[in-house]
Amino acid sequence: MPIQQPYQKILTSLSRARVRYLVAGGIAMNIHGLERATHDIDLIIFLERENILRFLRVMKRLGYCPKIPVKPEEFANEKLRQSWIDEKNMVVFSFMHPKNPFEVVDVFVYHPRPFHEMFRVSKKASLSGFTVNAVGLRDMLFLKEKASRPKDEMDIRYLRNIIRKQKED
Repeated sequence: MPIQQPYQKILTSLSRARVRYLVAGGIAMNIHGLERATHDIDLIIFLERENILRFLRVMKRLGYCPKIPVKPEEFANEKLRQSWIDEKNMVVFSFMHPKNPFEVVDVFVYHPRPFHEMFRVSKKASLSGFTVNAVGLRDMLFLKEKASRPKDEMDIRYLRNIIRKQKED
């Protein structure tokens, strides 16, 4: 499945840097078979300090910076991330490319479920010649239902249908 060039570069760079991550959002929905356009890339990274620092080095090397006025390294601070969640109801921390502010990387500020469990049931897919792990079907459904946005209704119906068909088989 082909993906947009900037996001392909991000994913290959993260894999080469041995960043532990899962693809979520629109790209994951494409991997699960629902073709739809997406304008960003949603990631769940393993929120262990060294993994976060590897992730931040990749973002910096590729020229991405936070959308909010903070230093990228602040994302590695667990207590600060928790304060963003508690005080600002933050779900994702967004990075953008200054040359193209519509190139956005959204990274979850918490693990919606334990990362190791999500990784274990993730779906491996080949994207433009390399392997990525997408959030699994049930975890994807959990994320979509939790977000409860009108734009997710079609994704929720699609995911429920796939899960129901798998149970029937």
